[in-house]
Amino acid sequence: MTPAEDQINPPAERQLDTRYRHETPEGIELVLTLAGPLVRGLAWAIDFAIRAVAYLAFVLLLSLLGGVGTAILLVTFFLIEWFYPVFFEMRSGSTPGKKIFALRVIQADGSPLTWSSSLLRNLLRAADFLPFLYATGFLATVVSRRFQRLGDLAAGTIVVYEGQEEKRTARTAVPARPLPWPLDYGEQMLVLRFAERSPRLSAARRRELAAHLAGFTGREGTPGQALLAHASWLRRGRG
Repeated sequence: MTPAEDQINPPAERQLDTRYRHETPEGIELVLTLAGPLVRGLAWAIDFAIRAVAYLAFVLLLSLLGGVGTAILLVTFFLIEWFYPVFFEMRSGSTPGKKIFALRVIQADGSPLTWSSSLLRNLLRAADFLPFLYATGFLATVVSRRFQRLGDLAAGTIVVYEGQEEKRTARTAVPARPLPWPLDYGEQMLVLRFAERSPRLSAARRRELAAHLAGFTGREGTPGQALLAHASWLRRGRG
């Protein structure tokens, strides 16, 4: 893990919960809830049961075709086993088993899953299966800080809960404060946009932007808090 990620994911916090924080190049802080090995194992069991039913159905159907049916059956087994997860992950980010538990596969940077990553993470299930019953994959998720099996590590993917992003809001209500001097329309919009984006920004990015706008705040209080106070005053139509 890079030093930047260590700042976003303090070691003490990583030990307390399963939240994963990633700062985008735009300074937006994504807060995601990682899926642990137990729920992922249950999702895999459901997907396995679905594949088993499909296998049985194809066996009963294609056994009527003799040798040709056997050849088609082997190809069908191969396609289902290796491309079942890829097909569903590229459609919605989740296999049926994962969808039941509201899980989703995404890139580690918070972006949607790509074809190449989905294919790689699923082809490496063969390594995760070793020596039996996904023992290597389970051990990898236990020791990984982001619950990644070998396929996830190679493909740069993580499994998270859908719709569980932390809603970031202002920590405290900031009382309105008049502007220290008149600002033109463009400058007022900069203050309002800072306040609008502030709950979604990382602390470092908030400080950086506030420093650029410090000239609008006067000398009272920290630039960030002062900007929020001025934005509250502007929203009341007093600009």
